[in-house]
Amino acid sequence: MHDLNSHTHEHFHDHITAFESMDQAIALISYMYEHNKSHAEELHEICHKLEASGKNEAAFMVDDAVDHFREGNALLELALKDLKTRNQE
Repeated sequence: MHDLNSHTHEHFHDHITAFESMDQAIALISYMYEHNKSHAEELHEICHKLEASGKNEAAFMVDDAVDHFREGNALLELALKDLKTRNQE
């Protein structure tokens, strides 16, 4: 099965290395930042449901993954701020 979300996701990945300007790079990183943020929120909800089901070990691992998503996103946010500042110079 090939859904629209999968197609959009694959289409976007085709363009990741094809950026030709800093504005495009900023747009791509911004997209990935928001994309990762939404996945972290979804995983956080999964964690709560796993806990409620008594699957504490799995919940702990998912919670750890959420922390890593957030750490990565914090770095992406810093990179975006740097690129936006330097792009204005």
